[in-house]
Amino acid sequence: MGKMMKVVGGVVLAAFVAGAAIAAGKDEVTYEKDVKEIISARCLFCHGSNAPTIEEFDKDKEGFKGKMKGPRIDTYSNLMALVNGSDTGALMRRLDDGKNAKDGNPGNMNKYLGATDEEKAKNLGVIKRWVGGWTLKRKKEITEDELKAIKSLER
Repeated sequence: MGKMMKVVGGVVLAAFVAGAAIAAGKDEVTYEKDVKEIISARCLFCHGSNAPTIEEFDKDKEGFKGKMKGPRIDTYSNLMALVNGSDTGALMRRLDDGKNAKDGNPGNMNKYLGATDEEKAKNLGVIKRWVGGWTLKRKKEITEDELKAIKSLER
């Protein structure tokens, strides 16, 4: 009887652990499941497939700004250049609500996250959970541990 209880207990425990892992996976924020829709709806007018790559943008920032074009973020890999790539932290600096900034001012793209303050806060919350290690630091300032804290899962 004791052996049978251990087996049943082990099966129940294994099912519980597996269920918790599946539930945790559903709660994970991913680009495909959560962030892509926000970017598509709120950002691609100026940052879509007809926008410059980050390398092109860096060569003529003022010219592209005058044309209402920012760096292309129409794919996961293009967006990641602004998260933890060549322009690390740019997405966070631009979208931040000011609560993480020394001067308390929101980033220049925060206003485009939604039509209302509630929608902006909701979308920013999703993006912050997706990024994980929210930082306003630039690539040359960020530590290895801070870089590792940036999750930004694709799927």
